[in-house]
Amino acid sequence: MTTRALTTTLGGMPYRLTRRHAPRAVRPVSIVAHGPDRWIMLTVALLVGLSIVMVFNTSYFFAGERFGDPYYVFRKHLASIALGICVCALASRLRAGTYERMAYAVLAVVVVALVAVLVPGLGIVRGGARRWIGLGAINLQPSELAKIAVVLYLARSIVRKGARIATFSVGLVPHVIVVGVLAVLVVVEPDFGTATLISVLLAAMLFVGGVRIRHLAVPLLPALPLAVYAIHSSPYRLRRVMVFLDPWQHPRDAGFQLVQSFIAFGSGGALGSGLGESKQKMFYLPEAHTDFIFSVIGEELGLIGALLVVALFAALAVRGFRVALRHPTPFGRLVAFGVTVLLVAQAGVNMAVVLGLLPTKGLALPFVSYGGSAMIGALASVGVLLALSRESG
Repeated sequence: MTTRALTTTLGGMPYRLTRRHAPRAVRPVSIVAHGPDRWIMLTVALLVGLSIVMVFNTSYFFAGERFGDPYYVFRKHLASIALGICVCALASRLRAGTYERMAYAVLAVVVVALVAVLVPGLGIVRGGARRWIGLGAINLQPSELAKIAVVLYLARSIVRKGARIATFSVGLVPHVIVVGVLAVLVVVEPDFGTATLISVLLAAMLFVGGVRIRHLAVPLLPALPLAVYAIHSSPYRLRRVMVFLDPWQHPRDAGFQLVQSFIAFGSGGALGSGLGESKQKMFYLPEAHTDFIFSVIGEELGLIGALLVVALFAALAVRGFRVALRHPTPFGRLVAFGVTVLLVAQAGVNMAVVLGLLPTKGLALPFVSYGGSAMIGALASVGVLLALSRESG
């Protein structure tokens, strides 16, 4: 039988898919198995190790005051890490083809879970947000699973569309609709930070997948006024923006958390006050063991310690993008790129928030902050990246 070649792009680089006249008869790519990327494993291990120390350090007095047991939060954190490592190990053993086949199914499960969160009696409300589903001793946060689901869905959909990805109706519209539905469900919880991160993932993956830049600019036209409306229609979002612009105008109420974060970094100096010597964790800095744990790192370990954390995420980015460049299949390259962007962008946003460079988003620092679903989701994402690194060499 005769063959024909379909040429498209991935990150601006052409690749060829040789196929028979039957559209499903694509010749398989030969994939050689290797060991997982040891640098990724080492980087994540160091971040998780730091997490164990810092969560115990920052939660001891909080847990004693709130739960009557200073080890309550720490034990839950260790359980989350143990479960996350198991999920990571399992995810790292699967092949890229397996992830490609299950991409749409994972997306469907996540959509159902996001809807279930909004159902009274199923969704658990904390701090005015309905983000969790109770599963016995475990509270699952579906929005954490939505991040990796978006990566898998976009990678498979982009690859399947081939050269048609460059057209507006095929390359942009269906992806914006599907991811937009997920983002709306997440915003309703409300979780504006995760919705923003999902949108960033959408733009980044469509760009490297071959969607034209002028097409990507189209959704920004309605997105900007919608974002402005979302901020002005919600008092707490508007308050966050105003506090971001000048937290010192509200040092005892809305700006209290950010001001205390500044004090933590300022008192840490270059070398820090010493491990365990933070004063801000003593009920001054809210969420010291979760979203603002990086502030305590800056206080106790100083500028050098904070820069070391930044360096670890930079190393993760380098190795993750290396996997994306070296994987033999278009799907694997896109997933590796998406997972790397997911982890590094979330870390960057968290650090920018605690430094006052972005409005408060409520995103955890991956691998470091306390949070069961966040830790398990981050380690699961690394498991996917390690699985792809086995096939990349």
